[in-house]
Amino acid sequence: GMRNPKQEKRGPKALNVDQAFSLMDAKPDKGREKGDVASARDNALVELLYGSGLRISEALRLDVSDVHTGASHVRVMGKGSKERISPLSGTARKALDAYLAVRKDLDPTGEEKALFLGVRGKRLQRRQANRIVDDLAKRAGLPESISPHVLRHSYATHMLEAGADLRSVQELLGHERLTTTQRY
Repeated sequence: GMRNPKQEKRGPKALNVDQAFSLMDAKPDKGREKGDVASARDNALVELLYGSGLRISEALRLDVSDVHTGASHVRVMGKGSKERISPLSGTARKALDAYLAVRKDLDPTGEEKALFLGVRGKRLQRRQANRIVDDLAKRAGLPESISPHVLRHSYATHMLEAGADLRSVQELLGHERLTTTQRY
């Protein structure tokens, strides 16, 4: 008739502010093929994930036409095929502009619609994006590996710590229910 004790519910894993900034400042490995373009792409990807709180699938699904750096927003297709507008931080906007200026080196024909491209000129895959974030975390000297979703959690946590309204964060993250956002 005895029940097991309730386990503690832990919140999502998130970086602290200093760790997030050291990750953003980490420089990608320039010794690889198409180093400068890949560095610009990696920087833009990480800035977008943290600066806009996007899911990795949302970021990788973006096309060039979805990004409006002049208007400071990006049109995102979220879960359940629901579209939302996500604001771009100033650093994310600069990083995207820098990447878009050299993106043609990955797609000389200009036929690929995808925003983030691999070195072969095709849409960047989830596994490659995970490797990019993990590599930058190692270069930043972070103690453990970091997944792209940790950047989303960090975005939400830092927004709430800075005094953002829970409903606003819910809308920015594209959560359907407020209880999902309350975990932060």
